[in-house]
Amino acid sequence: MSKRIILRLAVLLLFVVGVLPVLSMLWKSLFVDGHFGLDAWRGLLASAHQWMLMRNSLALASLVTLFTFVLGVPLGILLGKTDLPARRFLTLLFTIPLLIPPYIVAVSWFDLLGRDGLLARGFGVSTAGIDDLLFGLPGCAFVLVSIYLPIPMLLTMIFTRAIDPRLEEAGRLVTDWRGVLRGITLPLILPGLLLSALLVFLLAFGQFSVPSFLRYAVYPVESFTQFSAFYDFDAATVAVLPLAGVALILLLAEGIFLRDRAWQALSAPASTRPLLIPLGARRRVCWVLVVLAGFFLVVVPLVVLLIQAAGAYGEAFDRAAASLSRSLAYAAIGATALTVLGFLVAYLVHAKALCCWRWVDTSTLFLFALPGTVIGIGLIGLWNRPATNWIYATPLIILFGYLAKYTVLTSRISVSQLARIPSSMEEAARIAGAGWLRRLLLIVVPLARRGLLASWLVAYLFSLRDTSITMLVYPPGHETLPVRIFTLMANGSPALIAALCVIMVAAALLPAGLLWILLAWRRPGREEGGLAG
Repeated sequence: MSKRIILRLAVLLLFVVGVLPVLSMLWKSLFVDGHFGLDAWRGLLASAHQWMLMRNSLALASLVTLFTFVLGVPLGILLGKTDLPARRFLTLLFTIPLLIPPYIVAVSWFDLLGRDGLLARGFGVSTAGIDDLLFGLPGCAFVLVSIYLPIPMLLTMIFTRAIDPRLEEAGRLVTDWRGVLRGITLPLILPGLLLSALLVFLLAFGQFSVPSFLRYAVYPVESFTQFSAFYDFDAATVAVLPLAGVALILLLAEGIFLRDRAWQALSAPASTRPLLIPLGARRRVCWVLVVLAGFFLVVVPLVVLLIQAAGAYGEAFDRAAASLSRSLAYAAIGATALTVLGFLVAYLVHAKALCCWRWVDTSTLFLFALPGTVIGIGLIGLWNRPATNWIYATPLIILFGYLAKYTVLTSRISVSQLARIPSSMEEAARIAGAGWLRRLLLIVVPLARRGLLASWLVAYLFSLRDTSITMLVYPPGHETLPVRIFTLMANGSPALIAALCVIMVAAALLPAGLLWILLAWRRPGREEGGLAG
């Protein structure tokens, strides 16, 4: 098959599994029984309840974005730009909450601070006031900050490592490191930092499981309730379209003001080692503060789950063994499909092989920014019909959800890997008479194998932890472990829920550990840095 045919098939698949369901939702909101009408939108704009949901969603996303940015950027500089001890281990520690289903973090803090939590039972501490704060905006914001903190942290580390060290060396001739950070480093990485803030805002704005567990009314919870409790597709569609509208507006702003500037001034060669800031006398104090923050935000919730789950693992495995095996299988299959599709999309974007490459790149980012409830309801509305029951009533519908939501992760990783491959190697093979598919399989793929493996592991982790899409679309008898845990929260014992959460964390962290080893691998003699790869 020719290059254009394969790439067009990849674009078509992305359109069918991701873009088409969203467009079908918009169509159904505008055309009822074949007639154009805006009644649904008038009802949305006239409803005080809908405006309350929008206010709550914006307030939650704004708070989470503010605190993750204020905390994550300095943390990223400490871990990626200074000589702080054990930077790679601390990076992995802070990343753990991002790798597991978000509601697990909420469950652990509830087990600690709830009215019948460990503090109340074990130490006799009254947590009535704290419990009231946990179930509402402060509790949701705190949990989501701990989950999304790694995003600005990791992007700060990545962007600071991409700065040409000669620029900072020149700055050091006339000022100290504070002046270099203020005058050179931070201005250069500011577009990238704003991108991280935008990503956190979109993820928090579309978060479903944590506000649902902590009983805070936001748009994603409303749309899920309308669909799952009342099976009101029209009401659910109207409730999720504002989420899609906000995501689209913010991504358009990002494309106009930020995207082309994010890497514009960052030109360090891949082999260049970044300059590290010596902390001197402040090294020990900074290390203690970072370790305490990691202990409070990451270690404490995990330890609470382990304590709460004592003695319940047998029952947990009995009740969730099938769900666990399905989760592992679906995540592995989804990761493989995502790696292949993401690589083809990355090749399309990198080589600009089709005129629609920019639209494809934007579409993957837009679908990732959409809440999972939007994608799930769109998939149901599009595929829930007799002619397509072979998709809707099988695990294929789950795979479609994974492809729609997470292709941007594998495509962006593959694009960065393809950029490191000299174009002369593929060009030499073309001159020698090798066809495109042969060049791709024998030259490009082997040279990009490390990035493909990283893509597979990242896709596996996100597919394994997915809750919002799978919760809506999974066929009977095909529930995954995150869905099983979430549904058992209503009537399961706290010990059982904690044990299931521990199993879920272990299933996620084992491959995450492998990913960390691969990305942290360095050539002998290379100076230790904050984030490899």
